[in-house]
Amino acid sequence: METTALVTGADRGLGFGLTQGLLQRGYRVFAGQYMPDWTELDGLAGEYPDTLHLVPLDVGQTDSCYAAAATVAAMTDRIDVLINNAGITGGRGEIGEGLDYEAIQRAYNVNALGPIRVVEAFLSLTKPGLRRLCFVSSEAGSIANSYRTSGFGYYMSKAAVNMGVKITFNRLRPDGYTFRLYHPGWVRGYMGGKKGTHADLEPDVAAEYALPFFLNEREDEDRLVLIDNLGREWPF
Repeated sequence: METTALVTGADRGLGFGLTQGLLQRGYRVFAGQYMPDWTELDGLAGEYPDTLHLVPLDVGQTDSCYAAAATVAAMTDRIDVLINNAGITGGRGEIGEGLDYEAIQRAYNVNALGPIRVVEAFLSLTKPGLRRLCFVSSEAGSIANSYRTSGFGYYMSKAAVNMGVKITFNRLRPDGYTFRLYHPGWVRGYMGGKKGTHADLEPDVAAEYALPFFLNEREDEDRLVLIDNLGREWPF
């Protein structure tokens, strides 16, 4: 039986790299597509017509998450590996400068609530398979290591998703689910609207660091850890 995966935010950047890497490993992939006008996924679907399925998905909208789950359920009865990758920046600025609270709320809605929406919407599809839930977080969500003086939206949302994953871990680990909480390093992605050029890692390289952690077994599945691309554990 083929192994299936769902990747959110698969249009470009790390999500695209993860999707491509999974296909190269023989997975059947359901790629959450937020930007239908962005053509990279269409090209990849041409290379993998039998194993890549593009699914409209906006993790910031509950209805979209459940609609995507219904679309996937019409094609398969299980998702083995669910990768919550979609994320945005937002809410830059410092106290005293007039913070953009709407931007902060958007970042929180997508980055913190989005992964929980996706897990809940796809929960019945994840039960029959491997039950692997993966979450792309960031060292920016580490409260113990925080040093920044601005960027409320992104950094607070990543701390919040870490807590959301912990609560979900407490609930679903007894049912046999395994969890991966991951900081991918500094990726040359598109979170700012255009591709970042000053970061360390191209998205395909970052994906190759991430996938072994996402897909392989761990010795201690009963302990939730935040691991980075170099295998280091971060406090959160």
